[in-house]
Amino acid sequence: MEMVEKYKTKRNELLAAKVIRGLQSRNMTGYYAESKEKALEIALSIIPKNAMVTMGGCMSAWEIGLVDALKNGEYRYLDRDAEKDKRAAMLAAYDADVFLSSVNGMTEDGILVNIDGNSNRVSAIAQGPKKVLLIVGMNKICPDTDSAIKRARNIAAVTNAQRFGLTTPCAKTGSCADCKSPDTICCQFLITRYSRHKDRIHVILVNDQLGF
Repeated sequence: MEMVEKYKTKRNELLAAKVIRGLQSRNMTGYYAESKEKALEIALSIIPKNAMVTMGGCMSAWEIGLVDALKNGEYRYLDRDAEKDKRAAMLAAYDADVFLSSVNGMTEDGILVNIDGNSNRVSAIAQGPKKVLLIVGMNKICPDTDSAIKRARNIAAVTNAQRFGLTTPCAKTGSCADCKSPDTICCQFLITRYSRHKDRIHVILVNDQLGF
């Protein structure tokens, strides 16, 4: 098993270098973390103390311990789930210092693919917060945009529909039916191929299986 992990790690390290070059060509900043602990260290080096931080649904941020670190540290973390007025909390994200999220799929040359139901997450990635920090497991890297979209629709969206207990066809069958169900979370697709604002979008690639 150690030998298997060794080669997986080497593959991820080489692939991450390619992805980071792609991000740089798109005016975005990439980092590679060989562990969850290193990913947390990098994330906290990017987020200034006393910054107002919020996030869209992001299991990856929880998995590396970032959310707990923000809640217990010198940060102004806005937890929308703890707010009575969810709409106000979502709108506040557009003026945040840092917005946390992940991606549903990402290409080897640095294109980000996201699907959203309420669309608060994709809209904040596109515009608003001063910085966007994305925590991305290497399991989400795909060869090209088409495969990243397929991953978003057939893995991320399906798993999230099941997690939220929705009554979409995919929640029952395990694969996308391109539905128009009232419960669908595939309402808005965001493909980020370039960031006009330098130093706004930061992507931490983690040598691990994170999120969905």
